[in-house]
Amino acid sequence: MTPPKPSETDPQDIGLHTLKPAPGSRKARKRVGRGHGSGTGKTSGRGHKGAGARSGSKDRPGFEGGQMPIHMRMRKLRGPHMKKSMPFEMFRTHTQAVNLQDLDRRFQSGDDVTLEAMKAKGLGTRKGIPVKVLAKGTISKPLTVHAHAYSASARQAIEAAGGTCQIHAD
Repeated sequence: MTPPKPSETDPQDIGLHTLKPAPGSRKARKRVGRGHGSGTGKTSGRGHKGAGARSGSKDRPGFEGGQMPIHMRMRKLRGPHMKKSMPFEMFRTHTQAVNLQDLDRRFQSGDDVTLEAMKAKGLGTRKGIPVKVLAKGTISKPLTVHAHAYSASARQAIEAAGGTCQIHAD
């Protein structure tokens, strides 16, 4: 058995001057038009004649050979109020739901349920998206809940259990 090379084990030899990419992570670029033996000589991998062999060929995604492309054939209904309309749901307000049953399971009676407390318990974890409390399930304990929005039935259920609903202002 041969002893290991000093450069493999010596910590003094590790540094910025010895950094190199992992084997196989760097690949040489394809050199086209460099003779028959290269595999991409003569026509340089473009085949014989046709639009693809010419410079300025329309090879962009969605090009249909001059036929009217699908994105131009599709109907364009205006306005934000229909699912098929062009500004694809630009004006929809996005919220993340937190259900009453989840609050009931994760918090003790009388707890102050802030957005940070919800995140710590795995609820409303999507950053920058408002939290809305929904009335799925039941709540049996009084909680002070802080959220951006409440459904009417969720608000009613929280208050019926002796808790309070606070609107969180961002």
